Parts: sequence; structure tokens; C-alpha cells
Amino acid sequence: MSVSVIIKWGGHEYFISTLSEEDTVLDLKQSIKTLTGVLPERQKLLGLKVKGKPAEDDIKLGSLKLKPNTKIMMMGSREESLVCIFCSSLIPLSSSQIHSVTDIVVEENLAKIARRVKEYRVEELNPPRDGKRLLVLDVDYTLFDHKSCAETGQELMRPYLHEFLTSAYEDYDIVIWSATSMKWIDAKMKELGVTDNPNYKITFMLDSAAMITVHTPKRGVVEIRPFMKAHLNREKDRELFKLSQYLKEIAKLEDFSGLNHKHWERYLSKKQNQ
Repeated sequence: MSVSVIIKWGGHEYFISTLSEEDTVLDLKQSIKTLTGVLPERQKLLGLKVKGKPAEDDIKLGSLKLKPNTKIMMMGSREESLVCIFCSSLIPLSSSQIHSVTDIVVEENLAKIARRVKEYRVEELNPPRDGKRLLVLDVDYTLFDHKSCAETGQELMRPYLHEFLTSAYEDYDIVIWSATSMKWIDAKMKELGVTDNPNYKITFMLDSAAMITVHTPKRGVVEIRPFMKAHLNREKDRELFKLSQYLKEIAKLEDFSGLNHKHWERYLSKKQNQ
């Protein structure tokens, strides 16, 4: 049976209908590469998950139960294709040439960041505190179920939200981010009682205009199970409770560079069993 999806990227939509249920996520990424030029390893397909975790490349598309013409948002950039061109050349590259290509990509990313820093205005809600690390939290499906229907936002708030933010604030300055408008973010944070909560403070908030895609290792990102279908899952969702324990554990460390946040639950279990 064929699989048809629509990939949203860079303000455009790309229709893919050449895959079958026996094809894998990697096959899908290869098809996306053909259309967009973004390498598979640079692609992040939002919403493509298995048991709350991002679908691995070897997962068959049939197991994802995708509806016809499912729309999938992709994050990623073409910049690494420059490295690919050099690396796939029949002419051997010296180490200095390879470093030169890598330096070009890094410089382009830094230039992109510099432009965004210059153009984007951050409204500081509360001053950063000395000695505190920065914790950036996505809104959708992390703090709030933004698709389910309810009479009030409180009904869609993730369990342990305020307890989580209160605990995190002891060790981290908190930033709220969402790939939408600042008007929406501000309204939701006020509705959830986050903006003026007496137990913690938000340093600043970022909207979609602050987004920038660069290739970095995933060690700085903690992925948790999305909070969806709030009315069904509210009583059993403990993700923020567990995450608060993890953040408390790693706050004891001087250096985060040795952490792999992909395995945060394994790390927490190991520490709790010591």
C-alpha cells in the first residue's frame, strides 16, 4: 500500500507519494533530500514519533499509521551539502581542505546567528542571575496540549507544570519558546499562570522570529514524551515530574559536555539506584 505525505519546509509544501508501507523513515528522508537538498542526517521531522519518541531511521512507514497526505513539518538546512560535495569527490581531500570546508559551514552558521541576534529584539522580563544555567522550554506538547479542545487553558496544562518550573528555577534561568507568534505565547503563559507566578520567574520569551537552524549535536536537547489528549492522559502523565528530578541531578555537575540527554531517563534511573 502506498504512503503519501506532504512535507512543509521553508515556506513550501512538497508532496511525496512514491513510497510504500514497507519503506522506512530513512527512505522518506532520502525522498525529501531529492526534493529539498537537505541531507537525511540534517532533517528533523516534527511529529513523526513512535511511543512518544522520534521515529528512528529503520522504522517502517506502515507502522506509523500515517493518514493519506499527512502534513509533516521539517526542520533542517542545506548547508552540509557543501561538505557532501567535497567528501564524495573522486579527488582525495587533505585534512586541511576538510577543515576549510567545515570552517566555511561554521562561519556561515555564525554569520546567520549574528544577523538574527542583531535583528531580533529580546524583551527581558526578569534579569538573568549570576551562576545560573539557561533552560529553554518549548510550549507545544511540552507544557501544554495545544490541539485538544477545552473550555479553559488550565484544562490543557500539563500535570506538575508549576511544580516543575518552581524546582527548575532554583538552578536555572527559564526561557519560554514556541514556533508561533509572541502574541499567542504571551496569552497562553498568562492563561496558565506562568507569567506572574510568585514561585518562579521567566527570564524572557522567544517566538518563531528567533528560530534558526544550524547543525549541532543533540546533546543540548532533552526530548520528552509529548503531552497530547489531555483529557485522557492528565491523570497518568508524570513526565515533568521526572524531568525535574533529572534537571536537579545534572545541576550538581560543573560541566554538561559529557552528558547525552538522549538517554536522560537512563541517567536518572542510574543515579536514583546508587
